[in-house]
Amino acid sequence: MQTVYDFHGLQFNGEKKSLQDYSGKVLLIVNTASKCFFTKQFKSLEKLYQQYKDRGFEILAFPSNDFRGQEPMTGLQLETFCRIQQQVTFPVFKRIHVIGEYCDPLFKFLSDKNLNGRINVKPVWNFHKYLINKEGEVVDYFYSLTSPQAKRLVTKIEKLITA
Repeated sequence: MQTVYDFHGLQFNGEKKSLQDYSGKVLLIVNTASKCFFTKQFKSLEKLYQQYKDRGFEILAFPSNDFRGQEPMTGLQLETFCRIQQQVTFPVFKRIHVIGEYCDPLFKFLSDKNLNGRINVKPVWNFHKYLINKEGEVVDYFYSLTSPQAKRLVTKIEKLITA
């Protein structure tokens, strides 16, 4: 069975970053956008990251322009927005497709039960979240409306970190 460790993300400098590098960590994989109502979740995601990063937790952000063109930026402009305007310190990768014909292989895996063994839910909007255990398995998902600070999400992260 595949895990998220079989995939990679493209960093802003163009280099491939293997998700195997996050092996043994609890991951929250989020598709993001800069012009979305939920863009304010960057601040909550960063707070969550700061709270748990030293305990084996990582957030991986994948910007996407798939929902009403709400991520028009690419490259340095997008990196600057995330790092300077939103002040995020967790990894943010190059813009990808998270749905549709050109869907990135990682998001195909995350959203297809035939591939990941558990979850069969595609992102329906920006800031959809997938929770991954230390073994690289998809264990849960959270719709955009779920705040990164939601008790339900934080409780699951804590449980996975201490498992």
